[in-house]
Amino acid sequence: MQRHAATARKPVAAPRTRTETLRLQIADEIVSGVLAPGTPLDEQELAARFGVSRTPVREAIRQLSASGLVSVRPHRGAVVALPTPAQLNDMFEAMAELEALCAGLAARNMTVADRRGLEALHDDLRLLVHEGNPTRYHEKNEAFHAAIYSGSHNGYLAELTLMTRTRVAPFRRAQFRATGRLGGSYQEHDLIVQAILRGDQQGAGEAMRAHIGIVRDAFRSYAEMR
Repeated sequence: MQRHAATARKPVAAPRTRTETLRLQIADEIVSGVLAPGTPLDEQELAARFGVSRTPVREAIRQLSASGLVSVRPHRGAVVALPTPAQLNDMFEAMAELEALCAGLAARNMTVADRRGLEALHDDLRLLVHEGNPTRYHEKNEAFHAAIYSGSHNGYLAELTLMTRTRVAPFRRAQFRATGRLGGSYQEHDLIVQAILRGDQQGAGEAMRAHIGIVRDAFRSYAEMR
């Protein structure tokens, strides 16, 4: 049964902080191989390179440590530390199950306003596929998935899923650089959206689980070609 539209909690996109922007920049360099495993991360050097103070650099490193991209050693500083293939597989496996549960509940619980918002985001992504803009697609893709988390109308599940997504975000972001990946992602999203719109809880969960599995495989292919 759908809930009344007045109860909908629509995700609000907050402007990125300096720390968030810096975290994404460093994460991109790690995942793309510019910063190799074992590379020391000197706060002063990073602050000078990105034109910021050491405070956002320190906080960005702390957040990257939580995601497993950086290892902070007491009294020795931070170094790049990518998860092992087994660890990364475990993260994607958990991500797939959490997002599948969100999608299934969204199919059951989304309001009319929620569904219209999801359709609008899906249409925006279609336009970005034609533009071939992976950076903007990634940003809108985050909003698309956040709308599904919110549409589950289960606050605890949405929070847990978003926390897990943060840990794998750099790897999900990197896969959009693979040739043809934007179009593939959009087609996978379309299966999810159609299942949600027709209220197919099982179908939405299965489509989302398959989507995250493809994301994992796309990242592996991208990493192997580096």
